[in-house]
Amino acid sequence: MLEIEETGLPGVVVLTPRRFGDRRGFFSETWNARRMAEHGLDYLFVQDNQSLSAEIGTVRGLHFQAPPHAQDKLVRCGRGALFDVAVDIRVGSATYGQWVGVDLTAENGKQLLVPKGFLHGFVTRAPDTEIVYKCTDYYAPECDGAVRWDDPDLGIDWGISAASAILSDKDAAAPRLRDITSPFRYEE
Repeated sequence: MLEIEETGLPGVVVLTPRRFGDRRGFFSETWNARRMAEHGLDYLFVQDNQSLSAEIGTVRGLHFQAPPHAQDKLVRCGRGALFDVAVDIRVGSATYGQWVGVDLTAENGKQLLVPKGFLHGFVTRAPDTEIVYKCTDYYAPECDGAVRWDDPDLGIDWGISAASAILSDKDAAAPRLRDITSPFRYEE
């Protein structure tokens, strides 16, 4: 059993796999290509990534990887809690510049599917938060891109102040969306 929840951005979905638990803990099948394809989610993931953020308020993003190495991502929280965000940057899309955010926690088991053409980022809500995500293409540094996490044109409510955000130098120096040329085009 798998719960699939549509969001306000076409293609961005929340997946909640069923958990089987007892006194020892639980088991959950977090990805099954055959079952997902039955729901129209046909992805070939080629790389798994994991990050650990020690402090509450750690922000990573907003990131994208441009074609020809654009990535679809399936993000989940292995430990702790995070607020995960996707932003549509497909030129010509009716939802261009709009965002959705989902609380992903180790307890709720939710996963966010972020397709190509969307920025991705998160802020940690608990110490020692572990993020695990699958990608459909390999990391290619020459295709790496970023947009400011606190871009006022996007208006994302991260639940933290800019002064309390813990950022990498790269993320702190990222441009606003209006100052980049998006490499993504909306296709119906």
